[in-house]
Amino acid sequence: MKGYFVTSEVELAASSDHGGHGHNHAGHGHAGHSHGSTDKKRVLIAAVLTGGFMFAEAAGGLLTGSLALLADAGHMLTDSVSLMLAWYAFHLAGRAATSRLTYGFDRLKTLVAYTNGIAVFAIGLWIVVEAFHRINEPSPVLGGPMMVIAAVGLGVNIAAFFVLHGGDRENLNMRGAILHVLGDLLGSVAAIVAAIVIITTGWVLIDPLLSGLVALLLFRSAWALTREAGHLLLEGVPASLDRDGIARDLEAHVTTVREVHHMHVWSMDGTKNMATLHACLVEGADADAAVRSIKRRLAESHGIEHATVEPEFGACADAKPEHEHH
Repeated sequence: MKGYFVTSEVELAASSDHGGHGHNHAGHGHAGHSHGSTDKKRVLIAAVLTGGFMFAEAAGGLLTGSLALLADAGHMLTDSVSLMLAWYAFHLAGRAATSRLTYGFDRLKTLVAYTNGIAVFAIGLWIVVEAFHRINEPSPVLGGPMMVIAAVGLGVNIAAFFVLHGGDRENLNMRGAILHVLGDLLGSVAAIVAAIVIITTGWVLIDPLLSGLVALLLFRSAWALTREAGHLLLEGVPASLDRDGIARDLEAHVTTVREVHHMHVWSMDGTKNMATLHACLVEGADADAAVRSIKRRLAESHGIEHATVEPEFGACADAKPEHEHH
């Protein structure tokens, strides 16, 4: 059984409306591409390891009659597919932006993370239902072969975990991949414990009971992943940032700024943050210098590397009432 986290660095491709951002991308693109390429390889290796052993574990589950092995094999199937989707998301994220997709394909990684979380929920539900049936109608389990297969599976999952663990763990796509592998690792441990109990006591109910317990742990991890990815897809403010606090900080530290409003802060993939805002300047201020100061403050103090700033003098240029966005 398995499940965990997923997503990667965001490099927003500038559209004609964000021409000021194009230069910044050039400055940060090389490092982001290098890390993204490494994460992409790590996810592919984990997918091959997981998918390869999944067939052996499924056969072993049928042979031994173990729900723990079958559940873990089913989860490995979902995870290997999810890992391949995560790899493909990394692959697409490297493509340049288009006139239709002006930010590029980075958000695909967040979408895959959300999908992975839903997939883990579905697998966990199947495990719980099957465990309930096995508790009501116990079936024989071959403890010895089950132990061998589960031990090999544990080794494969540990190897996949360490491959992914060396990647960018702030990246939601990577976190989703790690979540899946951690779930598999838990499934292998549960199968080993169940096999030991069956061999020493003959109590076969331990198999569905531990399977159900691991499923409950998966539900918790899947919920955290799905909630965070969903928040990003809704372009919510990242948990690490305070939009109103950032606005007050700009007003306090950029001397030419009188007021900040219509401010929006969001992230494409959980690692690179962006903002748009209106900055009402004091009379006589140099608008270009003020915009540069605001962007520098956002980058250095708040980790917002991509910002669109609209300078204003006097009344807000928008016709809508200020309270609608502030």
